[in-house]
Amino acid sequence: MTVMSSVSPASADRVADVQRNTAETQITVRVNLDGTGTANLSTGIGFFDHMLDQIARHGLIDLDIQAKGDLHIDGHHTVEDVGITLGQAFAKAVGDKKGIRRYGHAYVPLDEALSRVVVDFSGRPGLHMHVPFKSGMVGAFDTQLAFEFFQGFVNHAGVTLHIDNLKGENAHHQAETVFKAFARALRMALERDPRMGDVIPSTKGSL
Repeated sequence: MTVMSSVSPASADRVADVQRNTAETQITVRVNLDGTGTANLSTGIGFFDHMLDQIARHGLIDLDIQAKGDLHIDGHHTVEDVGITLGQAFAKAVGDKKGIRRYGHAYVPLDEALSRVVVDFSGRPGLHMHVPFKSGMVGAFDTQLAFEFFQGFVNHAGVTLHIDNLKGENAHHQAETVFKAFARALRMALERDPRMGDVIPSTKGSL
């Protein structure tokens, strides 16, 4: 396995490029945390691309994700490895976390479905997810893989993430509210707080 990454200089630009190449997947990710929500996505799993687009659009994060995986087996490696690579890109783009709000939360509805996501850029990976999907598949996307995506992300972004689907009868709606709420929580947490200035948001002095 080879993993290569590069980051724009700290301070102004919060941009990162990461590549992950294994026997199972070949993935390139580029993120701009201060973007406009544009997305260029190709994972080979249509519904997964749709969910990643929610992260870009509602998080105002520019995403370019190109993934080729062993989809002849199933989507597991592709979805998990995209989560890993995206997490690595976020960790590099956010840098030392000076001046960010650090915490973010959001409630997002879609018809009968309602989800809540809370995120902390704590430096400590942790995922607590309760989403009782009403269907095992949405298109070609195995709903079990939502957990694998977020687990890969938190492990490599170094965030604590709580995801709860509070209501929902349609698995498409459940997933979409989760990803949209995730995007909005990220947007809040990553926003620069003018009152923080150049201070790291922790009494420890580091995150």
